[in-house]
Amino acid sequence: MLTRHRPWPAALVVCSALFLLGLDYTVLNVAIPGLQHDLGPSLAQTQWIVDGYALTLGGCVLAAGAIGDAYGRRRAFLDGLAVCLLASVFGGSGQSAAELVAARCGMGLGAALFMPATLSTIVHVFADPAKRRKAIAVWAAIAGIGALTGPVLGGWLVEQYGWRAAFWLNVPVVLAVMAAAALLVPESRNPRPERLDRPGAVLSSGGLLALVWGIIEAPGHGWTSGPVLAAFASAAVLLAVFLGWEIRCSTPLVPVRLFRQGPVGPASMSLAVMSFAMFGAMFLLTLYLQEVRGLSAWGAGVRMIPLSVGLASGAGVSPLLGKRFSTRLPVTVGLLLIAAGFVFLARLRPESGDGPVLAFEVLSGFGSGLLAPAATEIVMNTVPAATAGVGSALNDATRQIGSTLGVAVLGSVLATAFTSRVGTDAGPHLLARASASGVERVLDLDQIRIAFTDGLTAAAWVGGSIALLGAAAAWMALHPPTADVLPRQANLDSPGQRVLGPDA
Repeated sequence: MLTRHRPWPAALVVCSALFLLGLDYTVLNVAIPGLQHDLGPSLAQTQWIVDGYALTLGGCVLAAGAIGDAYGRRRAFLDGLAVCLLASVFGGSGQSAAELVAARCGMGLGAALFMPATLSTIVHVFADPAKRRKAIAVWAAIAGIGALTGPVLGGWLVEQYGWRAAFWLNVPVVLAVMAAAALLVPESRNPRPERLDRPGAVLSSGGLLALVWGIIEAPGHGWTSGPVLAAFASAAVLLAVFLGWEIRCSTPLVPVRLFRQGPVGPASMSLAVMSFAMFGAMFLLTLYLQEVRGLSAWGAGVRMIPLSVGLASGAGVSPLLGKRFSTRLPVTVGLLLIAAGFVFLARLRPESGDGPVLAFEVLSGFGSGLLAPAATEIVMNTVPAATAGVGSALNDATRQIGSTLGVAVLGSVLATAFTSRVGTDAGPHLLARASASGVERVLDLDQIRIAFTDGLTAAAWVGGSIALLGAAAAWMALHPPTADVLPRQANLDSPGQRVLGPDA
């Protein structure tokens, strides 16, 4: 069929959806001021509007990957796009913060269905390892560039049409991608599908939801309050039970055997740390540019462009470094560059110019570009072709869980530090909220901005420290002999196996 001889058209179609997914994740960051003005959500509600998308995606993507393997990856791809389309329409018409949270969760559910199909389709249509490596590098670059384009495109849309345009932009794009996928993307599935691990899906989603809820709500309720401690305890119990269940389950949602030896565990950890640091930093940086620097949504978005350039450059260099040396090098150096970028983020003050912002974006963007293709290739080369959807979902889940926790944790560090300085739980999302709560009668606006940047500094040191620890762990765990050979399990399919559906 078409894509067996022309794999790049199929790859470009699925990467278009991946670009949209990354765009959706960050496009609302620069729309927060307008959204706050119209609907007046609280700090926690604002974080849920941002985080609901990634939380649902991260919690459901493993189950969705297994569904795609069993029932057809193109079918899951198209169904996921349809769900995303309907949720976008609902969000664009929303009249309350609760409706926007529900819409973002619906969009995350749709993304969970179609995201695993993007990478598993690339593995399916590229039989040649060298071409597959290039395609995975393109996939990783587009995944990052989509997220980094969100503030730029979102800033322009918000200034021209208001924050609702961040939802409506999905409608024509999704319709075009669905039409192209029906023509160019082949169907593929696992010829021996396994039973879906429903208990694992429920336990993992419940545990992650409780964990993120506790982190997001802690600044308002207090880190030692009853509801927050109950959420953390529930998360610990649910995730512990989930791990125990996965070890005993014959068809686990997470293939634990892949983590017992070899490079999959360290590679997945590196992807999670990268997403934690970068998406948390983007959330903080867009707030700083708009709330402290007073830039417009468009002005803040334009200043995110160096991140995209750095990421694309790093993704171009990564396959060359991995081939010449070992996958350990681009992964470790990538995390070290991310950690170095956070040093400049920690130095931001109200009067800072664009220099520290540019330094952070170039270093961290290039580091992310180095890391993402190398770590993704490790995961996908270790998973058998028949269950490529599960491998893709595993890769996606680690990214999304990392990004969700990054926004929640770094946002909460910022909120806690800000609240301790200004003596209010209004939160740092809008300085106007602090003023509206009466803080301006005690502190002037400059002092409020200083309190914000103090919180930003604390959050930056947390993010940079985690990236540095991740770099040390990756260097020790990704030994060249195991990381480069990437052996498949003896009872799994061979690397060259092609799993073709009836439409292929």
